[in-house]
Amino acid sequence: MPSPDRSPSRSRTSGGTPGVRELLRPHDADAFRHALRLARQRTGVRCVFGGEVGDGTLRLTEFTGTLTDSMSGLRVGPGRGLGGYVLAHQRPLAVNDYVPATSITHDYDSPVRQEGIRAIVAAPVAVRSGVRGVLYAAVRDAAPLGERATAALMDAARRLAGELAVRDEVDRRVRLLETAAEAPPPAPPSPGLDALRDLHAELRGIAHEIEDTALRDRLRHACDRFLRAAPAPDGGQTDASASRPHLSARELDVLSYVALGCTNAEAAQYLCLEPETVKAYLRSATRKLGVHSRHHAVAAARRHGLLP
Repeated sequence: MPSPDRSPSRSRTSGGTPGVRELLRPHDADAFRHALRLARQRTGVRCVFGGEVGDGTLRLTEFTGTLTDSMSGLRVGPGRGLGGYVLAHQRPLAVNDYVPATSITHDYDSPVRQEGIRAIVAAPVAVRSGVRGVLYAAVRDAAPLGERATAALMDAARRLAGELAVRDEVDRRVRLLETAAEAPPPAPPSPGLDALRDLHAELRGIAHEIEDTALRDRLRHACDRFLRAAPAPDGGQTDASASRPHLSARELDVLSYVALGCTNAEAAQYLCLEPETVKAYLRSATRKLGVHSRHHAVAAARRHGLLP
């Protein structure tokens, strides 16, 4: 049996995804810890643990309710043990008594015995790129954990997979946005400006949905960098004077979708807001810009360099 790896956790593999910007994306280990807290609360099981997958191998790094460090840093290969089965088959599995179980291999019996756990259920954290981690719930007696605990662990794994998928998409789109911003602007503006405007609006919409404050702020900062590098509307000049009105993030989110021709109801759907809330933000933005219609508000925002 391979010995546990006790080196510090990198938690930055993102399933082997290349080019992930570490300064933008928070550590995925934080998301795993949150998922385990949720799993412990909803399953009622005291001992929960798990880890991320990197280079095809699962590494156990996050633990709650364990009594020893026998499994800390343990690397689990595909098809080996309970976690390896879940990693290879991409579906959950439970055993009522780990050591004599015949449905799994027994490469890791020693650390499991040292911890004293017997009944275990494991669930994959599966996103489109494959299994990105495994969550476990375990007890120290040979009794089934039950359907309720299994369903709760699977729900925590699905929620974690959704969070990782959002982070992946943010990374991908920010790279696209930065690539577009760094390219020399065409003169006159190319037909691709509409696509850039659509991307800008969608990124602001994604930022609106992100709960992590630091990640949301970094994404909005990237949108601002794009505005400074994007071509001026209609080949003209933006008004970068000190008198430029200050619009809130929400007001800019709404205007960015109005600029794409969305109705209030459509903008509300994209931004997960009520239509009346969208109207209120639009009225406030229109007042600040000193105009009297949604179309003039978009034109004024572009003149001031607030929209691409």
